[in-house]
This record gives sequence, C-alpha cells and structure tokens, in this order.
Amino acid sequence: MSNKNSSVFPPDFVWGVATSAFQIEGASAADGKGLSIWDSFCAKPGAIADASNGDIACQHYQRWAEDLDMIAALGVNAYRFSVSWPRVQPAGSGAWNDKGLDFYERIVDGLLARGLQPHLTLNHWDLPDALQATGGWANRDTTQRFVDYALGINARLGDRLASIATHNEPWVVATLGHEAGIFAPGIKSRKTAAQVSHHLLLSHGLALRALREQGVSAKLGIVLNLAPMHPATDTAADRAQASLEDGRLLRWYLDPLFKGAYPSDVLADLGDDAPKIEAGDMQLIAAPMDFLGVNYYSHSVVSADKSYKAGSTGLPVTDMGWEVYPEGLTELLLRLKRDYPVPPLFVTENGGAFKDQMVNGQVHDQDRLDYLARHIEAVAEAMRQGVDMGGYMVWSLMDNFEWASGYEKRFGIVHVDYQTQQRTLKDSALWYRDFLQAKKQF
Repeated sequence: MSNKNSSVFPPDFVWGVATSAFQIEGASAADGKGLSIWDSFCAKPGAIADASNGDIACQHYQRWAEDLDMIAALGVNAYRFSVSWPRVQPAGSGAWNDKGLDFYERIVDGLLARGLQPHLTLNHWDLPDALQATGGWANRDTTQRFVDYALGINARLGDRLASIATHNEPWVVATLGHEAGIFAPGIKSRKTAAQVSHHLLLSHGLALRALREQGVSAKLGIVLNLAPMHPATDTAADRAQASLEDGRLLRWYLDPLFKGAYPSDVLADLGDDAPKIEAGDMQLIAAPMDFLGVNYYSHSVVSADKSYKAGSTGLPVTDMGWEVYPEGLTELLLRLKRDYPVPPLFVTENGGAFKDQMVNGQVHDQDRLDYLARHIEAVAEAMRQGVDMGGYMVWSLMDNFEWASGYEKRFGIVHVDYQTQQRTLKDSALWYRDFLQAKKQF
C-alpha cells in the first residue's frame, strides 16, 4: 500500500496518534487538580461497565516522558492530546493551578524537542465539576468560562502549538451526556441536550473570536464525530429515518458552522425542545476555521423499527459492535467537500477496539492492522478525488479508560498492562511505524 499512496500524501501531511487527558493521565487528585464531571460520573453505581474510574488510568501524568519517547519512535510527526480543564483551573473559573499548567508545558516542550507537532484539544469532555454545579453546558455562562479557559491556555502554550481544537465531539457531550444519560454528567433530557449542543457551538465561536483577538498563532478548529447514515432498506420509513438521523448527527453541527443556521427538519422534530438562540449567536458559531477535525469509526445503518443488527450483512464488527466500513470514510470526506465550504480536513480519530491477546509478550492484532490500512487507503482515495486533507491520526496511542466501557475495550496500537503499566507495541503499531518509514524513502 505504501507504494501506491506515496505520491498521494504530500511531504507535509500530518501523521499522528491521539489520546485524551481523562483516559490516560490518572493522577485524578494530584497537584491541585479539581474534580471533573467524569470523576463524579464514575462514582455513580452502574455508570461504568467494570465499575472502574480514571484515578490511575495509564499513569501518563507520571510516565509522560517515556510515552513521548514511544510516540517519537513510531515515526509520526504529530500528537493530538487534550488538556484537563480542572487540572489547570480547578473550579472552571478564577484561580489557575500552576502545577497543572506546568505539566502541559512539559508535554508541549517535550513534543517539540522530539520533533513532534503538538495538536491540543481544549475540551475532551472533562468539564470541571464546579461548573456542572451551576448548570454546566446547559448554563449559557459556561460559554464565557470556556473563553477565559481558552485564552489562559493560549497565553501559556499557544506560541508552541500547531493547532487548537475547541471541542471534541460535541454530539457526544450533548446527546450521550444530556439526552441518553449514559455519559457524564448523566442527564436525560432532550430539551437540555439541545440547549447544551447550542452552547457548545456558541462557546466554540466565542473562543475563536477571542483567540484571534489575542493574536493566536495556532490553527483553530473543532472536532466532530461523523458517519454516513445508510437506510437499512429502500422503504420510505427507513429513508426518512436515515435522513433525520443524518440531521441529528451531521447537519445539526455542520450547518451552523458552515451555513449559519440549524437544519429545519431537526428543528421541526425538536419542536418545543429546540434550543434558545440569542441574536448574533449563529454569526458567532459560523466563524471561519483553519481546519475541521473528523472522527470516523463506522457508518450507521438506520432502520425505522430499529431491527438492523450490526454485522448481519456479513461485514466484520469491532469489539464495540461497530461495522468495519472504510468506504464510509471516503464517502463522508467527499460529502463534506461537496456540501460545505470546508477548510482542510484532518482525520483526528480513527481506529478500532478488538479483543487483543498478549501471547509471549506480543499482541498480533491483525484485525486492527487491517482496519488502519484500509482506512488510510480510504483517505488516499478521497484525496485522489480532490479532498483537501491535512492529516490522519490513529485512535488511540494506547489502551486506556474507554469512558462508560471502563477498561474492557482496547483501542490502542500499544498494549497497556494495567497492573504493571508496561507498554507493548502491538503489530498494528509496528505496521504503522514501518508504513511511515517506507513513505519517507520515496
């Protein structure tokens, strides 16, 4: 594959691995860190599949230097990571925690010293619990707290960052966290979820404006989880349901960001649950971006009666129950180019959870290796058809705390023994390293 793709990917293409703070750092109360909504959510009985939490995770807070060495040894040129807001500003407003800021300064400087681009995400779901106590993302005031946080991070780190993403997957925060209630903060209200989604987008726009006024040098954008919606059958009911689901997952976020308005079909479906929008909000949300991050794992097959079962048509299925469908990534990237005036696109997350087995000190994860190879080829195909792609990042660097699944699901290309914290490169990591090395020879 590397021969075929070597001419497609330009020399400055960003190849990376990705993580998030809560999933790997541990040190949940160390050095003045405040509680996040995920710390509190993990304490709820039944919230996490294996009753675990992020208190220790991968001990990245202590092992960051060896982890950065490991990243550099993979031959990538970039690392996407997130800042824990309560680690740097425990109450979500007011006083900053210098020890927390120092940690991320070490990360950024350590990446640069190893020739790696730092790509920072401000909000990967771990909102300070103190802000949740005053309504969290349902409270419009939180959008201003987020702006202050963004400006504080930029003032400390921004001159050395390649990019800043405001939010990771706002759909997850809104829908899984505030409508389904299966992610933090565990609220079940469609009306609240809709308002939260608006405030997340508004805080994005406000932060972009403020950062640019501050003279930001990093590229600015947002990261969305996106998937093509395919009707299970050609019936009118399935087609209609797939269209609505497309509106809820994709157009609800893409339309305001690039067209300045929410999609009318989703607004109609929400009815009285639609968010309260103030004058000027939509103009702020539609602020120009330098990049759009795309997280892709699978397509969604939609049946009005919810009868479709993943894998029923013969496609392989990951340990998350998601079909392996790399063609959907090409389809998605082409659709973004066709339907929206998008900036350069980055695949900011792509990967698969599989039931890995450690055998004689090795992990032969051929299914994950194949998954990554096929999805990189899907990116190459989109580029051949004219999509402006800036980079591709594997999710995830290493096995970690997989949110409500706890430690039961492994997405890493590096195996983590949670008892000893030993890291072992899986076959997928060795393949990725060799693929990148081969590219450099052309």
